[in-house]
Amino acid sequence: MEHSKKEKNELWEWGKAIFIAFAVAGIIRFFLFAPIVVDGESMMPTLENGDRMIVNKIGYIMGEPDRYDIVVFHATEDTDYIKRVIGLPGDHIAYENDQLYINGKIQQEPFLSDVKNQQSIGSITFTNDFTLEELLEIEVIPEGHVFVLGDNRKNSTDSRIIGLVPIEEIAGNTNYVFWPLSEMGFVK
Repeated sequence: MEHSKKEKNELWEWGKAIFIAFAVAGIIRFFLFAPIVVDGESMMPTLENGDRMIVNKIGYIMGEPDRYDIVVFHATEDTDYIKRVIGLPGDHIAYENDQLYINGKIQQEPFLSDVKNQQSIGSITFTNDFTLEELLEIEVIPEGHVFVLGDNRKNSTDSRIIGLVPIEEIAGNTNYVFWPLSEMGFVK
């Protein structure tokens, strides 16, 4: 009888430990970090279709997105997009002759340097000209919103199509690929 009671107690302890482990994993996934799979080519060459990444959900609890952050946001109720923040509240955004202008000043986009150099050999424009006024009929990005673009400017459903992204719809930022192993590491 003593032996049976000891087995029950041990089984109960193992059950509690497993329950706590699952609860902690659930809390971490729901509130802190979550995996996401890149679906499509809109962030090439930075991210490839099928890359698996970690989304940091706590980064924007204390602060707001920074320019050039790669963010995951809720585009629809069922779909999340991965894009790069280009414009912040108060910014005026324009693209002219394949050059980004923020508040009238030329901005470098080092994450696009290689692909722009390859495409500039021909007369292909990497990013078509636009202004906020032409796209969205506004002069500056309002508070609580950001302007996002995919790194693959020719093939990206981004703020040029879907409009501004409310900051409250941003699930988190991501900059770490964990799969495939050949691509594992931080991205910029």
